[in-house]
Amino acid sequence: MPDPISWAFSWPYFIAALVFGYLLGSIPFGLVLTKLAGLGDIRNIGSGNIGTTNVLRTGNKGLAALTLLGDMLKGTTAYLVAYRFYGPDMAVTAGFGAFIGHLFPVWLKFKGGKGVATYLGILLGLHWQAAIAFALIWIAVAAVSRFSSLSALAASLITPLLLGFYFRVPQASELMALLSVLLWIKHADNIKRLLAGTESRIGSRG
Repeated sequence: MPDPISWAFSWPYFIAALVFGYLLGSIPFGLVLTKLAGLGDIRNIGSGNIGTTNVLRTGNKGLAALTLLGDMLKGTTAYLVAYRFYGPDMAVTAGFGAFIGHLFPVWLKFKGGKGVATYLGILLGLHWQAAIAFALIWIAVAAVSRFSSLSALAASLITPLLLGFYFRVPQASELMALLSVLLWIKHADNIKRLLAGTESRIGSRG
């Protein structure tokens, strides 16, 4: 059972870590980059999402790559900065905050991305071997199906299991399991389209 006195002194740090992660995670790189490139509001293109897959629908692969990198690094940065100064518990809190910030950014009326790149970025800071496994699973499923959403769903389903049963890191497994649940919820419409056979494939403009 946590020491009440210790918790009384530490909870402000957890809140600070959560807020720090949230603000970092809420930076909408896809929207900012496409506007700076003169491509207008990415929310008016394709699926209306601000993430990498929708940026790719503009036809600008460079911007899509930068969006992927930015959305990843905000998760990695939130985790590693908090870890460096306050340790693993604060790092997990900051990572969670970054993911929530990406999904529900205050600047965009809480309508953000679906979290795949930020999920990977947090995982990279948390356990780089599992991040590689996530990426390989995503690539394998994408190569076969050409569905970005299905690739993310498969990779996020397997990753917490790998962390818990193969890599033996229960705290990491618990965090990523929670993030996977949120990621699946954000992909609810994609799941419906996959089941209906109407989901857009990678590279599609629709």
